[in-house]
Amino acid sequence: MFRTMAQCTDKIFSLRKVKDARPHEQLRRILHLLGNPEASLQVVHVAGSNGKGSTIAMLRALCEASGLRVGVFTSPHLTRVNERIVVDGAEISDDTFLRHMNTLDALIHEHFEGEYPNFFEVVTIIAFLHFAEMKPKIVLLETGLGGRLDATNVITPLLSIITTISLEHTDLLGDTHALIAAEKGGIIKPNVPVVTGVQNKEALAVIAQIAQRNNAPCYALYQDFDAKAIVQQDNAQHFDYVGEVTWQGIELTMQGTHQAYNAAVAITAMRLLTHELHFVFNESTAKFALTHVNWAGRFEVFNDIILDGAHNVEGMASLLKTLGSVYPNTPFDVLYASLQDKDYATSIQLLEAQAKTMMFTQITMPNAVPMVTLSGLCTHPKKMLVPRWQDVIVKHNDGRLLVVTGSLYFVAEVRKFILNRVGVVR
Repeated sequence: MFRTMAQCTDKIFSLRKVKDARPHEQLRRILHLLGNPEASLQVVHVAGSNGKGSTIAMLRALCEASGLRVGVFTSPHLTRVNERIVVDGAEISDDTFLRHMNTLDALIHEHFEGEYPNFFEVVTIIAFLHFAEMKPKIVLLETGLGGRLDATNVITPLLSIITTISLEHTDLLGDTHALIAAEKGGIIKPNVPVVTGVQNKEALAVIAQIAQRNNAPCYALYQDFDAKAIVQQDNAQHFDYVGEVTWQGIELTMQGTHQAYNAAVAITAMRLLTHELHFVFNESTAKFALTHVNWAGRFEVFNDIILDGAHNVEGMASLLKTLGSVYPNTPFDVLYASLQDKDYATSIQLLEAQAKTMMFTQITMPNAVPMVTLSGLCTHPKKMLVPRWQDVIVKHNDGRLLVVTGSLYFVAEVRKFILNRVGVVR
């Protein structure tokens, strides 16, 4: 029995991240023994290479502004595991997390000889238990990795969303856009609508084929809806949503044209959900909600330090495009760290073409890329190794941009450090 949250997290963080057993077999048996809590939920299921978290943040804001009670399951967390499971804006409490974990622990020892499923499956089960207990009107459920074999893919949603497709986790998902699209498209269910912001033609063709096989109506960016007239202004951008309706001059606090496309995906999803859940969603609600939405660690600015969890080539390209739009002709330095399952070589090439200085460090994770390896891939004349990245943050002078990127886990560590420092103003 777990008596403290520390004991609980020590256990779940010790679990293997990937399990080689048959997909979902133990997970489905556990859920059955628990009374299938996931079966009572009305779910929007979200997969994609980039933009999942941002799109969910927008959907949450839109749902709440429409008067809906919302449950949210996202990953990874930036500070503590409770962040992954939220209802009505409140993280799952330590007491509730512990209670569900102890229920699960007793069941595992009784029926599975103490053999736990993997880390993500455990957290997913706890999320399902919490949502079933709290009874939100809608649950926004983010996949952890891929889609077809993901632990969240045991539900039948009201709506599926696939945000983008890029080359990532190629050792697990495949080494082409088509193969990765097939994995993420695995969340598409028979007769369940799917909304997608995928722009890669090869990937979009696969998603359209999967949707057609499943008789699932497919709504695609540029074909069925769009974000047009995107204009950057000071600390926000404005765009027009064009679909079955046209809503002009929507203000979005999240920076970058890719976020305008994510917002268009979210608006399209909301309009479809009104048919299932029978609530009012209109232009004024959308404009109010999107003016106030934000997502930590995604182009998040602290003075002249920019934190962005870009961890693949598509994300890095979006980051650089946003930098050029928000801070035109402004020099910037880069503080970079990465994990081994990312295409860090190409990301470094993109960054070094524009940065004034490239600084490489290493985070305390077993699959972190050594800073020497990262630096060895960089040809920038001003590159350096930074064993203690904290010193860079402390010594940073306002007036010159510092971009911290490469991994959400790294960004989470830096963000926590910044927030804990005295005198740092957002």
